Amino acid sequence: MGRTGSATAILAAVLFGVSTPLAKLLVHDLSPWMLAGLLYLGSGIGLGLVRLARGLAAPRHGRSERSLHGAEWPWLLAAVFAGGIAGPVLLMFGLTATSASAASLLLNLEGVFTALLAWFVFREGVDRRLVAGMVAIVAGAVVLSWNGAVDIAGGWGPAAVAAACLMWAVDNNLTRKVSLADPVDIATIKGLVAGGVNVGIALALGDGLPAVPTAAAAMLVGLLGYGISLVLFVVALRHLGTARTGAYFSTAPFVGGIASLLMFGEPLTAGLAAAAVLMGLGVWLHLTEDHDHEHVHEEVEHDHPHMHDEHHRHHHDGPVTEPHTHKHRHGRLRHRHAHFPDAHHVHTH
Repeated sequence: MGRTGSATAILAAVLFGVSTPLAKLLVHDLSPWMLAGLLYLGSGIGLGLVRLARGLAAPRHGRSERSLHGAEWPWLLAAVFAGGIAGPVLLMFGLTATSASAASLLLNLEGVFTALLAWFVFREGVDRRLVAGMVAIVAGAVVLSWNGAVDIAGGWGPAAVAAACLMWAVDNNLTRKVSLADPVDIATIKGLVAGGVNVGIALALGDGLPAVPTAAAAMLVGLLGYGISLVLFVVALRHLGTARTGAYFSTAPFVGGIASLLMFGEPLTAGLAAAAVLMGLGVWLHLTEDHDHEHVHEEVEHDHPHMHDEHHRHHHDGPVTEPHTHKHRHGRLRHRHAHFPDAHHVHTH
């Protein structure tokens, strides 16, 4: 399941990374805030339509995913507030008093904060190999965003940008708490809220609504790069935990750089080559991680999509499809195997 999670996280990064150069085609016609709002709204509305179509087909085919439980809503609402409201607002204020060079570098803090919160607050397992991989990936992102000079004057401006990154890191970690629920539901809610906030900010700053073709193009890019990408990100959270998923997702700027090179004929720079080496090293360190030790699964009852494997050995009265979703109980189990901090391996070290 770890390899599935790694592939899903990397694909999420690819979709998000490619959306950046595509958004560049639209940025001349839209303000940054209106563009961000339309990207998020495209994500929320597009996935909402997917959810509606899937709901109509559910009586015929059944659902492999489950809805959010009542106890999960506070986690999701907190994540939406942190990432969809507080993050964009803090970034807006921060950018008014922060140079472009400083902001580009500071935005790399999201990956760092995500990992630190996962390790030290939410107690995900960590080892030296994982830390080294994270450092290499973040170093590659810093190389990509470095333009030779950084002006951090302004005091509260850079602090607000850093605080926005912290809010998005909180969002990532809280989303892990609800990752067993339907990822389409999660991404739909987050897209609609973040889209509404960013469009509201744009209108408050005096922007007008764009022409329909421009808005439709932005929303389509948002559906792919923000909506489907977020669905894949949530699925990866199930299998890898927050720190590892965030590390893989931090490769998105490199993907965007490669896409820009192919789409716009931008030159292959030394920075892009160095980032490729650093990020490649970091991803390799994560992919070859072997976290293997004896551990205990305490008795638990929960509900999530699953297949009958070594952790799911319950019986059914009749035939079932794989994967399927229903409430099931795990008995206490002690064993040893390679694993990641997924929903069944939340133990401390």
